[in-house]
Amino acid sequence: MEVQKFSYDNKVVKYFAYATVIWGITGMLVGLIAALQLAFPEFFNEYLGFSFLSFGRIRPLHTNAVIFAFVGNGIFMGVYYSLQRLLKARMWSDKLSYINFWGWQFIILCAVLTLPFGMTSGKEYAELEWWIDILITLLWVVFGFNMFATILTRRVKHIYVAIWFYIATFVTVAILHIFNSFELPISFFKSYSWYAGVQDALVQWWYGHNAVAFFLTTPYLGLMYYFVPKAAQRPVYSYRLSIIHFWALIFLYIWAGPHHLLYTSLPDWAQSLGVVFSIMLIAPSWGGMLNGLLTMRGAWDRVRDDVLLKFMVVALTCYGMATFEGPLLSLKNVNMISHFTDWTIAHVHVGGLGWNGMMTFGMLYWLFPKMFRVELYSKKLANQHFWIATLGIILYAIPMYIAGFMQGLMWQDFNADGTLVNADFLKMVDAMKPYYILRSLGGLLFIVGAVMMFYNLIKTAKSGNFLANEEAEAPALIKANSKVKGEYWHRAIERRPIRFMIFAIVVVAIGGLVEIIPTMIVKSNIPTIASVKPYTPLELEGRDLYIKEGCYNCHSQMIRPLRFETARYGEYSKSGEFVYDHPFQWGSKRTGPDLAREGGLRSNYWHYQHMIRPKDVSPGTVMPAYIWMKDNDIDESMIEKKISAMQTLGVPYKKGYEKLALKDLRNQAELIATDIVNNLPKEVQKGLNKKAEINKMKKKEIVAIIAYLQRLGTDIKVKAKK
Repeated sequence: MEVQKFSYDNKVVKYFAYATVIWGITGMLVGLIAALQLAFPEFFNEYLGFSFLSFGRIRPLHTNAVIFAFVGNGIFMGVYYSLQRLLKARMWSDKLSYINFWGWQFIILCAVLTLPFGMTSGKEYAELEWWIDILITLLWVVFGFNMFATILTRRVKHIYVAIWFYIATFVTVAILHIFNSFELPISFFKSYSWYAGVQDALVQWWYGHNAVAFFLTTPYLGLMYYFVPKAAQRPVYSYRLSIIHFWALIFLYIWAGPHHLLYTSLPDWAQSLGVVFSIMLIAPSWGGMLNGLLTMRGAWDRVRDDVLLKFMVVALTCYGMATFEGPLLSLKNVNMISHFTDWTIAHVHVGGLGWNGMMTFGMLYWLFPKMFRVELYSKKLANQHFWIATLGIILYAIPMYIAGFMQGLMWQDFNADGTLVNADFLKMVDAMKPYYILRSLGGLLFIVGAVMMFYNLIKTAKSGNFLANEEAEAPALIKANSKVKGEYWHRAIERRPIRFMIFAIVVVAIGGLVEIIPTMIVKSNIPTIASVKPYTPLELEGRDLYIKEGCYNCHSQMIRPLRFETARYGEYSKSGEFVYDHPFQWGSKRTGPDLAREGGLRSNYWHYQHMIRPKDVSPGTVMPAYIWMKDNDIDESMIEKKISAMQTLGVPYKKGYEKLALKDLRNQAELIATDIVNNLPKEVQKGLNKKAEINKMKKKEIVAIIAYLQRLGTDIKVKAKK
């Protein structure tokens, strides 16, 4: 049998490893700043006053940096290292590998240069604008093509379980990203979602939940199946369990997205499907966790002394906790308490910090000594990192769980006479601040641990000798598709990677098609309401500013049909109210109150003061001051394009209205500006040139966002109770 000599490319792995650490620390620091803004709101914004540092701008930067920069680079690092060795082949194209690396870093840089400056599509975990979405698609195709070309030139007959998860990740992320990113561009930095309201919400959380599933979970499960056996020096516990784990997981996961929209105006049948499949998810998820933990059987005596195994044990434990809690949170009676609260934040970070973070740290500690052919610089320092990171996770998660429980219960608390105990939302905000401080401390500890690791890895690299091209040899693959008598049935699928990919696409697509197609084509799922009209040009501009400033990160626009919600906010939300919302703005967190019925509750002058000096108007609030909005002019040059885009998307503006829109915008802006100026304190009005002040104010962004806030919920006229 011919033995072929070849080499593995370690250089691209090294590049991705450094990028993982650098972007990881950067993303965590941005997250820490966001956490500190809630913990110490009196310091931020009022004293700094930078728009690009406001919470609504940097929170999307944090999530994108951690998910796509830290975890994304970690995925590529682990895949490029393990894939070559599992297939006994060098990556098919070095050039494509490096295009993948540099292209991905360029995309991350584009996110850094757009999100803090308000260039966002306003959809959680998919905030990047249309042209960056196209770049992501192209880079993902480069990665997938290089991976499949390598699989087809492999020197082993059967593809190992880790590669099954890599294939599922590639095809599913491609489907999710493309389907969710249908946008109508109106400029280089502005686009509108093709979907509206309920349809947009379903597609977004079909994507959002499965971005967690197929970007933060399935690739890391593949990496777990490679690195845990390597670290434990033991084979995978059960081959058959891995088969059940894989196919059940990718089939069930895709159905679960609607559990993010329980008690909303999403059709009840879709919510129920999300709940049912979420509950079923616990079986394959825990099957995978147990397969990983039981792989370490016989190596438990080494865990005390082997820091690498410690990281992986905690990672798998956190994966088990998160995948038990996910189905728990999909139960309607639990979701009634947890939704919109910090409970969800705790849940997400147990997965993010514990599962993704600790597994990534473990991989890095394993890879550097291998690639640089030297012992880890300091095992003691690595052990200290482990305990500091673990303490950081605990100090982050527990306060957020407590805060979430408190929020959910305080929102529901009624007096004996049927009135709300905590009618003032700020009372509940104030109760959260100690927990926000503790959360910040936990995040700080986690970052300190990551910095310690970076130092340890740099010292390891400097003391070693990097092996860029690792020599290897293996027999040539002969008759890869030949049938072996008596072999297990799944082996036949493993020999045929293209067929395997097609099966994976079919299994993944079923759930998405069943949930999304009826919502798109069956009109009875989203009944219209005659009184709901399109936004005026000024209101549309204000809505775009609301999205630009990231207000959806703290405010929901969805009143659930629950007594404590309707008692606090008013009539519950109807699906027909959102038919012109591109994108939808239901939100997923209530750091501030719901705004679905905000229109007309307060004066224009109150909103003006509240936007500029929120802590004076609402003592105890953590809302940042948007002082720049009273200075920035409305970009009137985009109004005609925006109305035309809405017409293209089916919003029923009259034909030719785009030519008249600017005049209507100016007229409405003048009415609001006049009202604000007329309500200024008498001492301010004394000596004030009202006409000049009105002419100045009517051009400002703050007038537009006030117009939008005053519109919210006013299309639905509810009869007063007798």
